[in-house]
Amino acid sequence: MGSKQAARSHRLAVTVPLAAVLLAASTVTGCSTATRPAARSATSAAATTVARAAPTSTTSATPAPGPATNEEPVAAGAAGSRSARYVFPVRGCRVSYGHSHSYYPATDIFTDRGCAFVAPTDGAVDEVNLVDRWDPTSDRGADRGGLSVSIIGVDGVRYYGSDLQSIAPGITHGARVRAGRLLGRIDNSGDARTTPTHVHFGLSWPTPPGIWWIRRGLVYPWPYLDAWRAGRNLSPAPAIQAAHATASSDIPACRIRC
Repeated sequence: MGSKQAARSHRLAVTVPLAAVLLAASTVTGCSTATRPAARSATSAAATTVARAAPTSTTSATPAPGPATNEEPVAAGAAGSRSARYVFPVRGCRVSYGHSHSYYPATDIFTDRGCAFVAPTDGAVDEVNLVDRWDPTSDRGADRGGLSVSIIGVDGVRYYGSDLQSIAPGITHGARVRAGRLLGRIDNSGDARTTPTHVHFGLSWPTPPGIWWIRRGLVYPWPYLDAWRAGRNLSPAPAIQAAHATASSDIPACRIRC
């Protein structure tokens, strides 16, 4: 009996600090220091409302296959239009993502190399970067995203995905896309070179080309990712419009990690 109790006490002593380590690891930081959150069952992860503050918990999902990837979009609606349809931006692969991000609002969606990054809604391709120019010695902000693509949705929101492996054929500036259209394949380009594989996902309002500090993200995407994963058609347009209205200008100066 004494030996059994001692063994049980030993197991508890190991389990408690291990749990503390796993909890600390679940806090997701920016791309250059990102740590992949521990995935949990998609059936046990509850959808989170938009009103919730950005905590440091994680969620996981296995997105359902998207629609055909070569169709033209329906006519664009007004910004915030209820006609917009949304899908999870990673298709056919298990994912995990956190509810926080270093320096600015964005979400790093962790998955496997080569998984599909798809258009989250109907829209038109905005900026495309086909060359990974990031150099850790200079760490230029404009280069941190590596291979990347952004689209302007019919809801007026810009959706940005970076750290990609490749850009899909036909994804060029002005090309019209439907929700679920393949935009690129996920990898570790840019400043994600030494991190677990993920796509950096950002939401912003449209700007002229090259305004990377706006494009990288202004509103946390995770409440919308949770909704799309659960099959709810939740639009980020009102949050983007509110952020734009409170900004100092259409192109506020970069103030962090510039």
